[in-house]
Amino acid sequence: MQHTIPVERLGAAGKIMADAIGACVHCGFCLAACPTYRLLGEEMDSPRGRITLMKAALEGSVPVPETLPYVDRCLGCEACVPACPSGVRYDALLPLYRQHAESSRQRSLSEGLARTLTHETLPYPDRFRMAAATGKIGQAVRGALPKSFQTMLDLLPSDLPPVVALPARVEAIGQRRARVALLTGCVQQALSPGINRAALEVLAANGVEVLIPAGQGCCGSLGFHAGELDRARALARVNLHTFPKDVDAVLTTAAGCGSGMKAYDVLFAGQPEAVEAAIFAQHVQDVSEFLDALGLIAPPALAMPTRVAYHDACHLGHAQGVSAAPRRLLAAVPGLELVEVPEGDLCCGSAGTYNLEQPTLAAALGERKARNILATGAQALAAGNIGCLVQITTHLKRLNRPLPLWHTFEVLARAYRREPVH
Repeated sequence: MQHTIPVERLGAAGKIMADAIGACVHCGFCLAACPTYRLLGEEMDSPRGRITLMKAALEGSVPVPETLPYVDRCLGCEACVPACPSGVRYDALLPLYRQHAESSRQRSLSEGLARTLTHETLPYPDRFRMAAATGKIGQAVRGALPKSFQTMLDLLPSDLPPVVALPARVEAIGQRRARVALLTGCVQQALSPGINRAALEVLAANGVEVLIPAGQGCCGSLGFHAGELDRARALARVNLHTFPKDVDAVLTTAAGCGSGMKAYDVLFAGQPEAVEAAIFAQHVQDVSEFLDALGLIAPPALAMPTRVAYHDACHLGHAQGVSAAPRRLLAAVPGLELVEVPEGDLCCGSAGTYNLEQPTLAAALGERKARNILATGAQALAAGNIGCLVQITTHLKRLNRPLPLWHTFEVLARAYRREPVH
């Protein structure tokens, strides 16, 4: 295929972008799948429209800054990817184009400060805890802060749980069926350390030995999705060198992390670590994907029968194609009635830092998701991503209808302990 995009100047990233753009036949299947198109009804706020804009900008017929409002409004939820009959790699195109466009961008002082704050705190649990503590002080002057900072404060919990140190290794209970390494995550460690504890408990109960490599850090997904590829690579390189090679899988308990790590082939395209990164990416699995394939040892019945709704995190369902596995795990719990959420394929509005950078659209999606969850009559909600859990908790509280929200593996752990989930 002949490309009019100057791929020789753009290098490996240019080839990937040109191939993605060239595969689009503008059929329109992506329109119904796209949350921003469903909210705004604007062609340029759809994947097809954004691809048209990106192509024009890369070819030089449209100034890059003119494309940015539409590209910025993209959640990166990847709902368009499974909906596309032509196999357009929009998931690869978006972060690479965002990196390309960064040099043409002019941010206000408050936007620049907010972006720096998120990228310098969220990947580091200790820094995040310090920033959260400072945020409580900031509540006193909330009204004087820029909108993005106010949104950050709104999403912070009233109190952070205590720090939990994880062991270097957790032995399998009974006969060992597998040996894995676990990515502990960043914000999740600070906001909900119980998720990793639950994963370790459930995996051990299912005969899985788990290694928690010392020295691991952020997987780089936050920077990758935002187009900060140099920052993302620097973080990812640490884990490439830290995680052991002699394990059956590298597991994640956060959908955003798993999605980003499975895309290391794109992140490191044209880099010296390209082969190593691609091999590493092939070993990454979501914890629910792994345990479902291994075979769950059924837990006891819940302490009391409970109706549980399952929320599909976009970076688990759309990006990784993992939707049946967590449902099978939950459905295997005696006493648990699993119910589906209306418009379950629609993003909740969290999307990495989207709810900080596009608070109005994110809030519209968050409220819509919360109302759809309440319509199920569920007594609790399960999901596979910390960002979704924070976003949905916030909007259920705004509706004065809070529910217990759990990671899928927290539900399983409570079943093994015979504890209630609502």
